Amino acid sequence: MSTTAVSTPSRLGLPRWAAPAGVAVLFAAAYLVFRGTGTLPHDKEAPQFLAVTDLREWIDEHRNDNPFFLYFLNYIRLGVGALYDAFETVLYALGWPGVTGVMGALGWLAGGWRIGLLAMAGVSTFGVLGLWQSSIDTLALVTVAVLLSLAIGVPLGVWAGLSARVRRTITPVLDVMQIMPTFAYLAPLALFFHIGAPAGAIATMIYSIPPAIRITALAISQVSPTAVEASTSLGATRAQTLLKVYLPLARSTMALAVNQTIMMALSMVVIANLISAPGLGGDIIRGLSRAQVGIMLPAGVAVVVMAVVLDRMMMAVSTRDPHAGIGRTNLVAAGVLAVAGLALIPVLPRVWPENLTVNFVAEVNDVVRWAETSWYGVTTFIKDLTSTALLNPLESLLTTAPWWLVALAVLTVAWRVSGVRPALTALGCLLAIALLGVWEHTMQTMTTVAVAVLVTLLIGLLLGVAAARSPRYSAIQRPILDAAQTMPAFVYLLPALALFETTRFTAIFASIIYAVPPVVRLVEDGIKAVPATVVEAAASAGSTPGQLLRKVQLPMARRAILLAANQGIVMTLAMVVVGGLVGAGALGYDVVAGFSQRTDFGMGFIAGIATVLLGVMLDRITQGADKRPSPQKRKFT
Repeated sequence: MSTTAVSTPSRLGLPRWAAPAGVAVLFAAAYLVFRGTGTLPHDKEAPQFLAVTDLREWIDEHRNDNPFFLYFLNYIRLGVGALYDAFETVLYALGWPGVTGVMGALGWLAGGWRIGLLAMAGVSTFGVLGLWQSSIDTLALVTVAVLLSLAIGVPLGVWAGLSARVRRTITPVLDVMQIMPTFAYLAPLALFFHIGAPAGAIATMIYSIPPAIRITALAISQVSPTAVEASTSLGATRAQTLLKVYLPLARSTMALAVNQTIMMALSMVVIANLISAPGLGGDIIRGLSRAQVGIMLPAGVAVVVMAVVLDRMMMAVSTRDPHAGIGRTNLVAAGVLAVAGLALIPVLPRVWPENLTVNFVAEVNDVVRWAETSWYGVTTFIKDLTSTALLNPLESLLTTAPWWLVALAVLTVAWRVSGVRPALTALGCLLAIALLGVWEHTMQTMTTVAVAVLVTLLIGLLLGVAAARSPRYSAIQRPILDAAQTMPAFVYLLPALALFETTRFTAIFASIIYAVPPVVRLVEDGIKAVPATVVEAAASAGSTPGQLLRKVQLPMARRAILLAANQGIVMTLAMVVVGGLVGAGALGYDVVAGFSQRTDFGMGFIAGIATVLLGVMLDRITQGADKRPSPQKRKFT
């Protein structure tokens, strides 16, 4: 029986792009007709803002007589505060000789003499920069937050790794927590736990707990079923199987969970200074408020050094052979370092000597002023061009369009790109933002995020493709990306503030250099994952390098590129909100104003909620696009 291929023309003989173009024309016509109506302008005195501010006043008045606060939240606060005080007391009692010796010993045990020397040099850097006390406060706060995160996150991760039902239950919660910008955690915690070191430690703990749960669950779920079955067949109980099979085999991956928890904690502990958490964040916030890079830079360097030292120590633990012992020589050397440091405590002063510090605040400020003057023409041109060509037109479009038209446009795009469920989620987020009364500022923030993500993806694609095609270039670029991903978010404000002063573009520039590294790595890994046989087949068919990239590698790396877009959006949104400290305005400024001015607490609290809703909306759309089949697959389905 013969079959005849019958071509099925598209409806009315129209090309595939006709329908989207027609919808775009309809939206453009609706915008021109209804422009300036239903715009929902921002009102600082909105009833919902005042209601939240009044709620804070009521909580502050009844914090010591309401049973929920008196017998539950206050005890949590006191317990965390006592733990922080204990670590701080121990670190101050050790002084700089003891801390240097103990950190050197721990580094030597973790990764040998190189890591030991790195740890000692890193601790000494805190003193040389004149930031010994602030660094010790930060180290104590990070230690408490990480211990609490691991105490809660590891058991939950183990449970999730053993139970698919638990994993499905907590995954959406972890998704939302990882989407939330750092600022969004501060307002509710300040509301319930007041301010100070305990509130900062709790905020840091909550922010850093998702990777502890996720990576632990992954480590447990990847344990070989054969090993588990063998243990069970030998009569081992569940507890014995967990302790003697699951945890030892998952050890290296769980060490990575500890590493990521530490990195997240260091990112949050600086921002926690906005709720009066002690440490290096105070120097950074003070430098930001005065627009003086010279004040910020030493504290930023100290945070980076702390991150690098802790990162290298944990990475050394995670990559070490689990069956190899530490070795007697390493034990002796580590013991000598620790004993020497402790022995020098009564001999040397516990606080780093003033005559061994280096102060370069004035010099850095002079260099920044020189850069601002010398490069004024270039930086102003870049800033003005971006504002004129991208920022101002897009912001005008979003803020002058009726809210219902923007919501309908997002619903349509999300439905087309990601499907029904993400589209309805996006619509629900936008409706909630409209009801919260921060629509105008949300549209301004979305403008900044859109421009930053566009530039980030462009740079990420170019650098990622170049690294995938050139192993030599990749070898040069990868250590730079590793170092960049180790740095906390606040550090990226330093070059941005030095070049562009306190403007909206400063936040965009900082968010781009913050989000580019993971985008580059994901694009590079996605293109490298394309099967070599497919690439060889396309090349043997006569494809040029450009055709090979456009028609084979990029389409087959689609999932990785969409994941890169998702991560770029989430990281850009987080950084743009932090940019409220350097003139970004919109939701970031509202959140900062909520902490700095008590009367604006309600506005800042609701702005934090709106930021989370905006992040959820953008995340669901990009994740939904990742799960949808490619256009080619839809065409033949």
